[in-house]
Amino acid sequence: MKKTAIGVFDSGYGGLTILKEIVKQLPDYDYIYLGDNARAPYGPRSFDTVYQYTLQCVEWFFEQGCELVILACNTASAKALRNIQQKDLPKLGTNKRVLGVIRPSTEIIGNFSKTGSIGILGTIGTVLSESYPIEIHHFFPEIKVFQQACPMWVPLIENGAFNSPGADYFIKQYLDELLAQSAEIDTILLACTHYPILIDKIKQYLPVGIELVSQGAIVAKSLAQYLDNHQDISQMISKTGSLHFFTTDSAADFDNHASLFFGKEVKSEHIFL
Repeated sequence: MKKTAIGVFDSGYGGLTILKEIVKQLPDYDYIYLGDNARAPYGPRSFDTVYQYTLQCVEWFFEQGCELVILACNTASAKALRNIQQKDLPKLGTNKRVLGVIRPSTEIIGNFSKTGSIGILGTIGTVLSESYPIEIHHFFPEIKVFQQACPMWVPLIENGAFNSPGADYFIKQYLDELLAQSAEIDTILLACTHYPILIDKIKQYLPVGIELVSQGAIVAKSLAQYLDNHQDISQMISKTGSLHFFTTDSAADFDNHASLFFGKEVKSEHIFL
């Protein structure tokens, strides 16, 4: 395991949809992925709990030698990233960086909308944090943001029921609730890394003319630009194209589910935190 790999973190499997796109755009770099499956899901947990869990995982990455860690989890990005960047990194090392998935998405999401009305689909934690409306208004003050929590989507995906009639019911329910907030919504952002698994079903229930935006390619492009603009960090990262996967829960269970999100089979190792 290289000491200068890019760390990619998620509370479970969803971050693999981000990693898949990052590897597609930046195949030469080395990566370490950690899923905190033993304590997932993060969505319903308190801000303090998510912060403590995420910080533990970030510190684990630093112990592995990672200088750059991507929080490929919207809930962790919403509830923990700011504290880690402002309070912890100055103590952990000024040469270390922790980035999230919210800012890359909010920097460009306004460009997709012609009506100036955007919908956000996310976990309860992400929605309650108000991170997306706050960040979007930094870049697009005139944009109207409407949010909808989808608490049943992650359990449906992780229990393999995303193609069931029950999934259709909850997909339609949450989309109807979001679109009922405004008839002007013409762009919807999937603000949870699990949700791309549902993208085909979501499209079935979307009215014509509404654009559905997934984060993976956006985050990957943003990371590529970041590394290009920060050559000092880029040069610290090893480039042999290696991938290492870790989980805080059963490695066999992780491997069994991971291919759905990553698009190919993986072999993980179990760690204790």
